[in-house]
Amino acid sequence: MTILTDAFADLFGSLQSMSFIAVLARLILALVLGAMIGWEREVKSRAAGLRTHMLIALAAAMFTIVAMELTHFPTDRPDTLRIDPLRLIEAVTAGVAFLAAGSIITSGGNVRGVTTGASMWLSGAIGLACGTGSGVLAAMGTALALIILWIIRMTIKPLAHRDSQPDRQDPAHQGNEARD
Repeated sequence: MTILTDAFADLFGSLQSMSFIAVLARLILALVLGAMIGWEREVKSRAAGLRTHMLIALAAAMFTIVAMELTHFPTDRPDTLRIDPLRLIEAVTAGVAFLAAGSIITSGGNVRGVTTGASMWLSGAIGLACGTGSGVLAAMGTALALIILWIIRMTIKPLAHRDSQPDRQDPAHQGNEARD
């Protein structure tokens, strides 16, 4: 058995600070939570949907795990500079923000895709939380995002639509009922 695990480690590398199961669990959690947000965007037929959000969350989790593993890299000398994982996390955040900004479209004074861009950015944060092992934080962020994306839209949109309708009692709109 030791020969098999040594061969596996030589072929694929070994993890310095985490077990294989812990890494796999963090990656799967990132996928599932990213999928939950992506599903909501997919149902609304947004450009960035299920697969995009899953990939963003997975990538962010992987970058975070890599950053954490790099800080545990064995070294021969105690004065060797350690890798700063915050730099990698900042790079992930900037990269996801770049993708999210690309989903925002302006056309003739209309801006579309801001919510999708924000959900992509949040999927990156959820992936980062999963990568650090903060599954509870990631789950809470996902739950709050779904509340914002689904429940608030269901309650606010009808109110906003009603308020945008012309007032039928307004004399300026009388006689225009057929257009409504």
